[in-house]
Amino acid sequence: MKIAVCIKQVPAKDAPLAITNSNWIRETDIGFEMNEPDSYALEEALRLKEKHGGEVVVVSMGPERVKQTIKEALAKGADRGMHIADDKAFTLDPLGAAKSLAAAIGREKPDLLLTGLQSDDQGFGQTGVLLAELLALPHATIIMQIEVQGDHLRVKRELEAGWFQHVELPLPAVLTIQSGINKVRYATLKGIMGAKKKEIMTIPRDSLGVVHEPTERVERIYVPLKTKKTEFLTGTPKETAAKLLEKLRHEARVL
Repeated sequence: MKIAVCIKQVPAKDAPLAITNSNWIRETDIGFEMNEPDSYALEEALRLKEKHGGEVVVVSMGPERVKQTIKEALAKGADRGMHIADDKAFTLDPLGAAKSLAAAIGREKPDLLLTGLQSDDQGFGQTGVLLAELLALPHATIIMQIEVQGDHLRVKRELEAGWFQHVELPLPAVLTIQSGINKVRYATLKGIMGAKKKEIMTIPRDSLGVVHEPTERVERIYVPLKTKKTEFLTGTPKETAAKLLEKLRHEARVL
């Protein structure tokens, strides 16, 4: 079984973020790490490989620094890496990113494609389902358990209010993995040393032949302003209560 896993490099959780004039963060002097939901997808791929055999191919898009995250995945047990090189990957909307990933992953023809549920930086949560549509593959989202049964899968999806849904779908397929599905492993010293010998194929995004007009754009990135406001309501108790109810319903929107 060939399993492809999309992993994204995002700013570290404790990184001091400063916003630039280009509607993005200043990337100098901050650390980067693997997107946490993607780390669960990688772990699930590694467990499926250990149980059923095959190989795990990790795919990531971004500037040169992204290779460090790919090497981390290789150190944990992935077999090969694909780096879609693009210094301006952060400017892509979800559909543009998915088209580029689909063009590269389509060449591999994996039996199973896993992604994290969403990214820690932009959090659109659309890449996995868009990949499924672009690759014309069946898919399921928010996966908490995977069972491979011959040429199809049985998966457990997390729904609202503590409910779950069991779904069967044929292979090949695309799954978006929920955080907490497993316990993520650490890279061993042996794995880190072995990762140096594993292949990382670099593909310039421009060479994929993807033509895409953005379907959405970011108008502004900003730090929310903290403001305080005190307003006194006057009138009879009945009038005051009516005014308070109106503000709670239409301004605070808590009712």
